[in-house]
Amino acid sequence: MTNVSTTPVFRYRAFISYSHRDKTWAGWLHKALETYAIPKRLVGQTTASGVIPKRLSPIFRDRDELATATDLGRKVNEALEQSANLIVICSPSAATSHWVNEEALAFKRLGRSERIFCLIVDGEPNASDLAGRKAEECFAPSLRYQLGSDNMLSQVRTEPIAADARPGKDGKTNAKLKLIAGVLDVNFDALKRRELQRRARRMAALATLSLIVMAVTTTLAINAVIARNAAIRRQKQAENLIGFMLGDLNDKLAQVSRLDIMEAVDDHAMSYFQSLPTTDVTDEALAERAKALEKIGSVRMDQGHLSTSMASYQLALTIAAKRATAAPEDIPRQLAYSEIWTFIGMNHWRQGQLDAAQQAYTSAQEVLQRAAQHAAEDPQLLFQLATIDNDVGHVLEANGHLDEATKQYLDTLTLCETLVKDQPQNTEWMSSLGIAHNNLGKMALMRGDLATAVAQYQDDDKIESALAASDPHDNNQRESMEIVRAILGRTLALAGDMQTGTRNLQQAVDLANQLMTVDPNNTSFQEHLALYGAQLSKLLRLQNELPAANALITRSLAIFITLTKQDPTNSDWQREFAETKIEQAEQSLAANHIDAARDQVQSALRILEPLRAEQPDDRATLLASLSANLLLASVTSDAQAAQKLRTDALTMIAAVKNGNNDPRLLALQAQALLASDNKDGAQPVIHKLWNSGYRDVSLLNALKRDGIDYPVNSEFQQKLLATTEVNERK
Repeated sequence: MTNVSTTPVFRYRAFISYSHRDKTWAGWLHKALETYAIPKRLVGQTTASGVIPKRLSPIFRDRDELATATDLGRKVNEALEQSANLIVICSPSAATSHWVNEEALAFKRLGRSERIFCLIVDGEPNASDLAGRKAEECFAPSLRYQLGSDNMLSQVRTEPIAADARPGKDGKTNAKLKLIAGVLDVNFDALKRRELQRRARRMAALATLSLIVMAVTTTLAINAVIARNAAIRRQKQAENLIGFMLGDLNDKLAQVSRLDIMEAVDDHAMSYFQSLPTTDVTDEALAERAKALEKIGSVRMDQGHLSTSMASYQLALTIAAKRATAAPEDIPRQLAYSEIWTFIGMNHWRQGQLDAAQQAYTSAQEVLQRAAQHAAEDPQLLFQLATIDNDVGHVLEANGHLDEATKQYLDTLTLCETLVKDQPQNTEWMSSLGIAHNNLGKMALMRGDLATAVAQYQDDDKIESALAASDPHDNNQRESMEIVRAILGRTLALAGDMQTGTRNLQQAVDLANQLMTVDPNNTSFQEHLALYGAQLSKLLRLQNELPAANALITRSLAIFITLTKQDPTNSDWQREFAETKIEQAEQSLAANHIDAARDQVQSALRILEPLRAEQPDDRATLLASLSANLLLASVTSDAQAAQKLRTDALTMIAAVKNGNNDPRLLALQAQALLASDNKDGAQPVIHKLWNSGYRDVSLLNALKRDGIDYPVNSEFQQKLLATTEVNERK
């Protein structure tokens, strides 16, 4: 090790560069580095990279590969400059990634080539030198060649410093330790020796614990021979201890982010359960075992470990199936069996496996339908059926089957209405009824039925408001009320009721401010304050209240800047940040600051483009991208480039497979056609919008500029008024 008197101060220990196809590896590495506890005997020593810390944090994780970018974004470039090391996840995808290549090149240009470390996860190093094997290359060009005197890549080859996580090579554990050794500038063998010593101490502690457990279980077994009842009592105490470990203890560990201990507890519990027989045990013990396995699965799913979560659920399913089959008239057993199928469906859903999710939900429904032959009116059974109907609806919606999804949401609504009628004080059932109304409102909006959408959102708003009033200290319920109030406000504004829409959004912002005083560090509260503030800002701008709009948008931007720095991988925050930038650009345009508007909307598009590539069917991302394209076209001086932006927007709209009558989509289509001097093509779209009752001020302004008459649809307004009056009387 080399003693140095001064070392540069960096904000990040390392910057992880990767292709979006290697996102799973990036997530593993990011967590592995930031949670790694450096051996105590090394902490405080000085090496060429500085004083060895207790932890390798923070680590900057580049969220995505931005394939269409022409240069590194400012934020990424700043992060590279502020990073002591660059770690490149190497694979054939990374080797052909423009973004990965540019990040490595930029780091070399900073004069820190020796601080670049590679993690090989797939492919073959330098395979491009071999005939017919170019596709296997895992090193990007900037890793394979030295930087020349002109700051460009030369033809002089270099050999990257690499750890190899591939099967048969270093393996994940050794590869991780090699990277850590390189970052700390310590000897790998020394680090591994320290790690083995630490692991040996842990294993010794576990062995001691195992002996204690074995002694306890042996004592319990002896007592069982002597006194069966005493053994059963002790077994129950042991089961309660396991329940605590997998329940309250896991929850406490989650609060302090000790995922490593949580995983160790769950892994040992899983090994224990896998070793147990499923025969010659009491039914009560089997029930507790299935419940514990389900809990392990849920913890792992919350941590994003979907494969190990699924293994846990499958074990629980085997036990639950046996118990359910043995007693088909036992409703609690059938409910437990069905619920595990539902969790399996959720696991498939999170992996994007929609067909498998549908099959799991169908299996859950079939269990409950068989059970209904013995207890058709059991309320818990009916509620679980309603929940599964809702889950199936989401699968159908994601697959573009909006009619079928609507039917599922209607079934959910019907069942929840029946349950709430019998037990109006059951807040869980009442909340699910509100969710059903909200889902139906979303379906109605995508069909172009604004009046029904408003009515459904009003129903949900009434339910959420009543629940919040019944327990003013329930902040989660107040947040639910805030969310639907904002949704209702936005939808009323689309229908032309700007006054009520603005008032509702203002109430949502007020609620968000109140929640922030309760817990200013709650990121959900922060997100909603920023999001609804930006949406209220838009309505104020459309009513020419620019100073108030500017104040709101400035605060929203500040919040989203903080949130997206805190977690660059959160796609919802990224999209909402882009939407806020688009509104900022609209306000700059309204103030005639054309250059600022252009820069702001281009910044929004840089965020949206990778999101669109990852989630092409997400409606919110599509609408934001279309709005940004059309706004950029309006502030671009190059007529040809502006027309291309409008044509691209129309192409995106034409590719939409479901929800084509969504008035928000139609309004953007009409504006793109009008801006392209295609009034004839715009007329049928405008007629559809008029029939739907759509009167968003942005559309009205565009039609006015083109001299197109767009009178109030009196029939729609009467229908809207009637639905509002009905809701007020409920």
